[in-house]
Parts: sequence; C-alpha cells; structure tokens
Amino acid sequence: MRLQQQVFETYKKHILEHPEENRAGALAVKKVLEASPLNYNGVLEKTVHIPKVYDEETIADFRRIASITHRIFGKVIKEYREHEDYRKLFPFSKELEELILLPAPYEGFLPIARFDLFYREDNGEFYFCEINTDGTAAMYRDLEMRKALIHNPAHQEVLKHYDLEPFELFDSWVKTFMALYETYPKKKASPHVVIADIMENATTKEFYEFEDHFKKAGISCEICDIRKMEYRDHVLYSPAGKQIDAIYRRAVTADVMDHYDEVTDFLDAVRDDAVFLAGAFATQIIHTKWLFYVLHLDRTKSFLTEEERAFVEKHVPLTVEFSPEFISLEKVQGDKDSYIIKPMDAYASKGIYAAGHEYTQEDWEKVTKDLYGQHYICQQYCPQYMTDNIDYAWGDGEWHPYMNMPGLYCYNGVFTGILMRMACGEKIIVAHQNERTVPVFTVRK
Repeated sequence: MRLQQQVFETYKKHILEHPEENRAGALAVKKVLEASPLNYNGVLEKTVHIPKVYDEETIADFRRIASITHRIFGKVIKEYREHEDYRKLFPFSKELEELILLPAPYEGFLPIARFDLFYREDNGEFYFCEINTDGTAAMYRDLEMRKALIHNPAHQEVLKHYDLEPFELFDSWVKTFMALYETYPKKKASPHVVIADIMENATTKEFYEFEDHFKKAGISCEICDIRKMEYRDHVLYSPAGKQIDAIYRRAVTADVMDHYDEVTDFLDAVRDDAVFLAGAFATQIIHTKWLFYVLHLDRTKSFLTEEERAFVEKHVPLTVEFSPEFISLEKVQGDKDSYIIKPMDAYASKGIYAAGHEYTQEDWEKVTKDLYGQHYICQQYCPQYMTDNIDYAWGDGEWHPYMNMPGLYCYNGVFTGILMRMACGEKIIVAHQNERTVPVFTVRK
C-alpha cells in the first residue's frame, strides 16, 4: 500500500472509532474558519474533515507535470510574440494584442500560474481542467485551513505517526517576485511594490497576507486599485502618493480590458516601461480557455518536441468554440455525457458551466441551444477521480465519494504547492457552492 494511502487509512480509522469526538472537532474547525479571513463579504470557504496528503512519489510527478507544462507554455508565448500568423489563431482584440506584445525583462513571460488537474493519484493519469495565470489566487485558503486543524482529532492522531510537511506559498512568491525584479534594467536597491487589482474583485484578505510577507522581507509594499494610479512625468504614483517601482498584478486581464478606459495611467506607465510588471500581459495567451484548442493544432505541434506533442495529446482535453464553425449542435446534443460547455474567458466559476452528464436529455438540449454561438467553448468531458471523505460541519456527517481537483502552483516554472479542491459527487466544482478546499501536506518516510 502506498504511503499516502496508509495515511488516509489512519485518518479514516480514527474517525470511525471516534465519530463524536471528530464531529465536535469539525464544528470547532468551522467556528475558527468563520472567524478567519476565509469568511469575507458574506462568503465562507468550506472544507471537509480529512486533509489531502501526498507522498514523495506523487509530489515528484507534480514537479514533472509543472515543468513540462511551463516549458510548453513558454514556447506558445514565444511563438505568439514572434509570428503574426500564430497570433491570428487567438481571439484577442487589437488593444489586448498590443498589450501582450509589450516587452518584459524576464524570460518565459509566465511568472506565476496554477495548473488545475483532474489527477488520479492511484496511477498518475490526468487531464487538465483549466489554467490560471492572471490573478492566480487562493494561497491563503490552505494557510488558514491548516491553522484550524489543531481542532481536528483525526489530524492530531495522524501527526503522532507521520511526518507531514505543508507547502509555503507566500515567502516563496516574494522571493520569486524579487528575483524577477532583479532582471529589470531600471531596478532600484529598495523598490516600492504595489499589489494591484480592480479592488471590488479582489481577494483582499489574501492581499494583506502577501503585503505582510513583502514587508517582513524588508520590502516596501502597499495594496492599490489600478484605476487609482496616477502617471505624471514618467513616474507612476499610488493613491498614497508613493512612487511605484514594481507591480504584482492580480487584476485578471479580462477585468483590465473591461475597465480599459479607467486604467489609462497604469497602462501608459507599462507601455513606457516606467514600472516593473509581473506578470506581463502575455500571460493571457495561457489564461484563455481557447489555449486548449490551439494546443491541438498542427501549427502548435510544429514547434513542440515529440515528448511535448504526446503530452498535449494525452492530457489536454479536446476543445472547440461552441458554434456552427467548429461543431454541430446536433452532435453535442446527441452525445451529452461526452461534453462540457464553459465560458470562453471567465474565472472563479463565473458564467454558465454545463456538463452533459448532469442534465436530462431534455434540459441538455435546452441549455445547449441557448449557449450555442454565444462565446462559449465545448470541451471533452474528463473522467473524475473520487476519494472518500466526510463533512460534519456543512454536510450530513456521512461518508461520500468526493471529486478531486489539485491545482499546481508554479512560480516562474517551479512547482511550489497545491490548491486542493473537492466536491461531493461528480458535479462541476462551483466556487462558493459545492466547492470544498482541503489543506495539503507531503508525507515523508
């Protein structure tokens, strides 16, 4: 039996032998989370009772996946920036294309990302679910939920028998960000860093955590709405009147483009190279769900190695625009369990997500008819990997199979940690609804 399975069985054994103790512990965890940064603007991030523990064999596989994925994406970005015919394969406006083509001092153009997977921990098979670059988030969920585990009796029992090691996602990003800043020709010895977003869309509590870690590293830092920056005499200023030297961009590109006329000072400073920006807008090439379609084209395969082509063919679900140009409505309606419909460019589960296996035939025909030709993608539905878990705090306190979706954080090409999300049954994981975030540990022999 694999070590990670042994750890799981230790959790389960304790829960089965001490159900009321664990129920009380779960309610204590719930109380802690309700008083934590995970309860924000009326939304509480929820969890289940057994954390996710991976052994070194699985972690090594995650490192391999992150490395080859980052390498492929770097090649895609490079091809886009250097070849006009390749740019035409992506559905970007002229305004966005201009931003994507702006230079950046660091190589790769992908400083931070999260690769969300449907991963089978029993045999290592996986499919990509989606890719997050702009605004890659949720690092604080693992941190806060991990703190609350002091109240989880089963977890405390496991700690008596196994050496569990968590991931660290804040200091590691500060270190990565500053290493990227060192590549900037106009770098300063003591830069002022701004964490920037459209603030009504921001995960503000997480920003505070990052701000604290920048400051603990001796780096001046503040949080700022990109619409409130002012650009004067080739200097970009924050609302506090401080000169901005470097920006950690958390504003997703879609939000920037939606507020295009409100962020002219920010964009002019970026165009003039008056400020360091991580990440540059080239990240949108990878962030768009249209990427999965382009990855399967012969044009992309032409610059990938044989290993990389095989990787794409095996792990990237087939994807097309859900429109008459790419696929017939009758084909999708006639094979509903094989497809899922997603918005072309959305995040945090915004927009309508429709998986055929969740619908009756009648309802599937209705929803697909409504979405056909409305800027959605149609994607191959990927089988889910299920593991047992129990939810005393928000669920019924019974054992159920939960869908697993690990998201691999990748800081400048290096695997750094995991966002683990689950959902009871095989329904699509929807943020703030059926989604359960689970703290993650590595177990060592």
